[in-house]
Amino acid sequence: RRGFSMWIARLVLAGATGLGGGIIRDLMIGAVPPAALTDWWYLLVPLLAGLITFLFHRVVDRLETWVVFFDALGLGLFCAVGTIKALGHELTLLPAVLMGVVTAAGGGIVRDLLAHRVPIVFRGELYAIPALAGAVVTGIGVQLGWGSLVPAGAGLIVAITWRLLAVRRGWSDRLVPCRPLLIPPAPAASRCAGPGCW
Repeated sequence: RRGFSMWIARLVLAGATGLGGGIIRDLMIGAVPPAALTDWWYLLVPLLAGLITFLFHRVVDRLETWVVFFDALGLGLFCAVGTIKALGHELTLLPAVLMGVVTAAGGGIVRDLLAHRVPIVFRGELYAIPALAGAVVTGIGVQLGWGSLVPAGAGLIVAITWRLLAVRRGWSDRLVPCRPLLIPPAPAASRCAGPGCW
């Protein structure tokens, strides 16, 4: 959709989306080298998904509902797994929850920055907040001694449900309507129009 002409650039974006959050989390908690770089399956899955999307993008565009669903599924799965891994590295609840959110949303932020887009978590969409809720549920469940499977399942359900409801009903995280910036627009002649503009 951003019009990248080179297939390798699209695969890089796919890899960044799928692996970026986990790599950032692992570096922050000291789990090095990151898991995504030690098991070739971690690299294969997002690259294969990116290749399929590249080859059949017209078909994928018509499956928008399923794309949204699987995106929400990934959000819930990543926030739960990221929280549990952080707790396993002896982090307390709050930092572990934050690592869960980083795992879930970090890859999308990296992708958007590489694609010269404002990251989705800064555009008012309810994306990071469902991940935060799922990570909190997961973390509390683990801390209460419920193992990891049940808390992860509960956190996953919370994150997926909240995200899908937000998409369906158009919810956003803007509690107060945005006001326009009191900065006059730049003259037309000075506005950037080259390929390097954001």
